Amino acid sequence: MEWFTADGYWLGRLVFQKALAVVYLAAFLSAALQFRALIGERGMLPAPEVLRRTDWRGAPGLFRLHYSDRFFAVVAWTGCAVAGALIVGVDNRVPLGAAMALWALPWLLYLSIVQVGGVWYGFGWESLLLETGFLAVFLGNADTAPPVLVLWLLRWVLFRLEFGAGLIKWRGDACWRNLTCLYFHHETQPMPGPLSWFFHRLPRPVHRAEAAANHVTQLLVPVLLLTPQPVASVAAGLMIVTQLWLVLSGNFAWLNWLTITLALPVIDWSPLTEPPAQRGAPLWYAVVVIAVTVLILALSYHPARNLVSRRQVMNRSFDPLHLVNTYGAFGSVSRVRLEVVVEGTDDAVVHPGTVWKEYGFRGKPGDPRRLPRQFAPYHLRLDWLMWFAALSPAYARAWFGPFVERLLENDRDTLRLLRHNPFPGAPPAQVRARVFRYRFTTWRELRATGCWWHRTFVRDFLRPTRR
Repeated sequence: MEWFTADGYWLGRLVFQKALAVVYLAAFLSAALQFRALIGERGMLPAPEVLRRTDWRGAPGLFRLHYSDRFFAVVAWTGCAVAGALIVGVDNRVPLGAAMALWALPWLLYLSIVQVGGVWYGFGWESLLLETGFLAVFLGNADTAPPVLVLWLLRWVLFRLEFGAGLIKWRGDACWRNLTCLYFHHETQPMPGPLSWFFHRLPRPVHRAEAAANHVTQLLVPVLLLTPQPVASVAAGLMIVTQLWLVLSGNFAWLNWLTITLALPVIDWSPLTEPPAQRGAPLWYAVVVIAVTVLILALSYHPARNLVSRRQVMNRSFDPLHLVNTYGAFGSVSRVRLEVVVEGTDDAVVHPGTVWKEYGFRGKPGDPRRLPRQFAPYHLRLDWLMWFAALSPAYARAWFGPFVERLLENDRDTLRLLRHNPFPGAPPAQVRARVFRYRFTTWRELRATGCWWHRTFVRDFLRPTRR
């Protein structure tokens, strides 16, 4: 079965596996450190309630057997430990079957987390990690050369990810077609990074070039992934460069890093090194890989049909295991940045002299003098949902009330999600939330005030509330 493996792609597989393990580590660490306040038994949207609203068929996972905060912590930290083991290469020191089981474990653990995560885990990169992680189970280890079928399935994921994102933009906001979306995007994206202010201040012709390059990278380059070498390697390299540009310009959790990870095994690394001695693939392994390939191709029908549909949807799973999904982002781009600013006071009765103190979030803009920080690939889930809340209160209807209740209690787990608690000694008497319009300052304003942001009050989001 010489056709079954590709010896020259052993290094591409190795760097892919290491990079994927790092992404897994970021995902599990984010879950372990944030879950109690978000989906714990006393969380804003408790996982037990999600389990009651769903069933095995729609949302399978380990927590169907049992849920407790302690068990969730075990699952998340076990995921961290397994990811660490994969980073140091334990999978290449055990037999092929054991390596496959080792890669299957983080996939199962993370699937279980996503199934109870509700809106906090409703991002496209959750499904992308699960889809990629599932295929990684069948990529093999040092015992065998990489199977060609799995390498092509990984390209199929990367193609759908990029091509779908390109189509959703081209079909969506007109600013993508007239190349003006980047006039706004660096300022209005969900979570700017430390360089976003500088990207926003680039000349407008550069922004137009960015938008045009995006179309080339997402609509033309993905097709080249399906061509022979070295063209496919060049296409993958262009994708990696584009993703690194996005890494520098903002915080998108592990989306950019996982896209880079998917591009790595496309590259033909054989001119750089000779492949090590590898045994032929066992028959049982070949049968399993072929069966998985047939399954993935069958499940690809609806995602592929979605790509060519005029009613294309993005970030949707068509099966409960998230094996084959649709992707996309920023089909529309906000022209104005709105932020929900949360404040508390010690006054039991609000009066004209009431002093309101602002809660500081880790990632989302707050204090105008604070330069945005870099957090990706770590995922600040509360901060991301706060961005959606500013767009429309409907996005926050289920969880914002419980969030405020926990602030009024000085709930320890909730406060750990924040950068600054202005009431360290005792909880506030009242909490309110207001919507502000934020914009990046100009060079002159930055020099004069030291502020990276200028903000203007827009409206109340939540009037003063007490326990």
